[in-house]
Amino acid sequence: MIANLIDGLLWNISLVVFAVGVSWKMLSIIFAKRPVDLSVARASSIPGAIKTVFTRFKPAAGMASRIQMKIVAGYMFHLGLFALMFFAAPHVRFLDNEFLGFSWTAMPHSAFIISAQFAFLGLLMLWLYRVLDPVSKLISTTGDHVASILTFVVMLTGCLALLESFSELRLLHRFSVELFLIYFPFSSLMHTFTFIPSRAFTGAWFGRRGISS
Repeated sequence: MIANLIDGLLWNISLVVFAVGVSWKMLSIIFAKRPVDLSVARASSIPGAIKTVFTRFKPAAGMASRIQMKIVAGYMFHLGLFALMFFAAPHVRFLDNEFLGFSWTAMPHSAFIISAQFAFLGLLMLWLYRVLDPVSKLISTTGDHVASILTFVVMLTGCLALLESFSELRLLHRFSVELFLIYFPFSSLMHTFTFIPSRAFTGAWFGRRGISS
């Protein structure tokens, strides 16, 4: 009964909430009413938008030394999580069977272990930075901590599910993913979709004024 609920109704609900929530957020950003810019354009906004999207992957020289641990942890977590999501063998099979209808070569088990270690360590370092750094601690919200905890639980249950010793572990992982998907559109996790438009908008705004961002 519980298995059917998790694999059926709850899964469908979480997908609908995720898809509708993310779409609504993105559309509200794209079509948000903005004040008319009456300033005289000094340059094209497009090069500035493109430049800022890519240059922001590297922090400004003056800031890099102050947030070095955060930079390293951020890349460890995000690259590790990306590898786990799209190249772990169970995920490749799942995407093939449930959504895409085609697959690609999954990474070997050793690469999975390394990616998982990077992702876990990076997430832990980011969370410690959030609670120990005075500025990050001040601006962090309860929602930020909930997002970190949910992400950790999803990754942990996913690693446990790989053991395949109990079917309950797979159900636990899927249930945690469903909670994650439902929470996603209403949290800071939305930066997954908004960081590129945000960078592009900032770069376009400065580029139009002939200012390097």
